[in-house]
Amino acid sequence: MSERTTDQLAAVLWSIPSPSQGVWQLGPVPIRAYALCIIAGIIVAIWIGDRRWVARGGRPQEVADIALWAVPFGIVGGRLYHVITDRQLYFGADGNPWEALYVWHGGLGIWGAIALGAVGVVIGARRLGIKVLPMLDALAPGVLIAQAMGRFGNYFNQELFGRPTDLPWALEIDEAHRPPGYADVATYHPTFLYEALWAVGAFFFVVWADRRFRLGHGRVFALYVMAYTAGRGWIEMLRIDPVEMDDVLGLRLNVWTSLVLFALAAAYFVWAGRNRPGREESVYREGAVTDPGEPAEATDDGDPDDGDPGDGDRAHEGETTP
Repeated sequence: MSERTTDQLAAVLWSIPSPSQGVWQLGPVPIRAYALCIIAGIIVAIWIGDRRWVARGGRPQEVADIALWAVPFGIVGGRLYHVITDRQLYFGADGNPWEALYVWHGGLGIWGAIALGAVGVVIGARRLGIKVLPMLDALAPGVLIAQAMGRFGNYFNQELFGRPTDLPWALEIDEAHRPPGYADVATYHPTFLYEALWAVGAFFFVVWADRRFRLGHGRVFALYVMAYTAGRGWIEMLRIDPVEMDDVLGLRLNVWTSLVLFALAAAYFVWAGRNRPGREESVYREGAVTDPGEPAEATDDGDPDDGDPGDGDRAHEGETTP
């Protein structure tokens, strides 16, 4: 047995196995792991966002109302970004344009999802008389958890993995899912896992910074963008899946996107910190009717020492908020 064969066997023995299937049939209905991961992430993000929104002075269930706009917009935006940046898969010589509509097969670009999802937030917030920036601040940490959960959909689909590696935590990829030129390579960097772990770590960092420095006026959302793109940049450098414009001045398109968004978010974070410090006194637009007969008032954000009205009661109840 050659040395190379021995190394490959050892890598497989110590690697993370990929799922044998990502689709299960419930009668005539296919149940796809990718879709389940996305749906679970959305549910958790809404739950976290609702708790944070109420802690900032909003009313329960308003995050769910916003999600009715943000989620469809986000899915459409994510799919559009994916199709545009990987259009050869659908409009190339061997592509099928109709498959651009098959969202359940996987393929959602996070940048498009965030961009159009934010448009949905704006529309929903304006209809409810809610200020957009505090709503984005409430939602941002939960989105990180949703992204982490969604990455496991890529795991089930055996897609978006990194370059070959023989590290103990390498991901084993079936031959049918390996890119051209890598048919004899079995194990790769599990970039889905790297990004999931990074997103969870970023969640705790953003929540801590929000509590510690009482961030408001969109600074939580800006910090979310900075934290996520800082990780996405180096993780993207590990990937080998081909994309349109995968080499722009020596870097992949998504790496450039991460760099630009990080810079813009950092600039806004600094500007807002200097010009709009602290948090909003109210999360509702002036004159907005939020609940007939019951005016909105600020509530606790989970910090018993920040002087917010209601801190004492909430502290005694032992309630905490992500």
